[in-house]
Amino acid sequence: MQNVVNLNIENFQQIIIEQSKHKHVLVDFWAPNLEMCEELSPILQKLASQHAEHLIYARVNCEQEQQIASQFGIRSLPTVILVKDGQPVDGFAGPQMEEQIQEMLEKHLPNAEDGLYEKAVANVNLGDYQAAFSDAKQAHDLDPKRADIAVLLADCYVELGNINQAKILLETVTLVDQNGYYHSVQGKVELAEQAAESPEIKQLQKQLEQEPDNMQVKVDLAIQLQQANQPEEALDLLFSVLAKDLNFGEAKKFTLDMINAMPDGDPLKSKARRKMYSLLY
Repeated sequence: MQNVVNLNIENFQQIIIEQSKHKHVLVDFWAPNLEMCEELSPILQKLASQHAEHLIYARVNCEQEQQIASQFGIRSLPTVILVKDGQPVDGFAGPQMEEQIQEMLEKHLPNAEDGLYEKAVANVNLGDYQAAFSDAKQAHDLDPKRADIAVLLADCYVELGNINQAKILLETVTLVDQNGYYHSVQGKVELAEQAAESPEIKQLQKQLEQEPDNMQVKVDLAIQLQQANQPEEALDLLFSVLAKDLNFGEAKKFTLDMINAMPDGDPLKSKARRKMYSLLY
């Protein structure tokens, strides 16, 4: 692994002083032929690989690097010390369970959803909601209880044309977390819903009530609903047409275009793809 180093006097300054300004350094003090060291090291290496973006795993062979062990005041082996900005910030001596070490690391290291959230925010600020959606969705899957992630994902859904999913997410946000961003996204939802009450949509809905088997009206209404950010309702109409006549007008083309335009990771996209596949094959 690229984030594993053997710490010695020659690279001590570079790793412990310089690199610890940018990443945490997990220093493993060990010695050959000590059973507890041999049991612990694979666990540390596994955890280090999972946190490679934010962590350096530095191994110190105390038989060879007694000066470093003395500098850290090591009294028993194995001992593990977490270093940041040149200073110890946490650690333990003796054997530990993997879960205990993971808990220690989580107290100090950024978690995965934080990084995904920050990337998504950066893309939203650039106006690239398509790119933001993927990271926001992954972050929400990792921590569905975080209100800031839920609001961000709702914003992406609004901008990408799925008002229903945005509303579902906003409903999970409690009053204490309803900040300015929340109200901004809520406002977008309300505006989109008003757009869905357009005269064209109302007219087509009325016509469909009078002619429930008119497939062209269903297609026309589906197109209007898609433009009004109601893709689920639009797809339902299109699939009802395709179920009766797979080659009716441009219904299949419109359906495929709608599915392809949805962001990857959107559950509605996966559901629609499966439904289309079942109709085609």
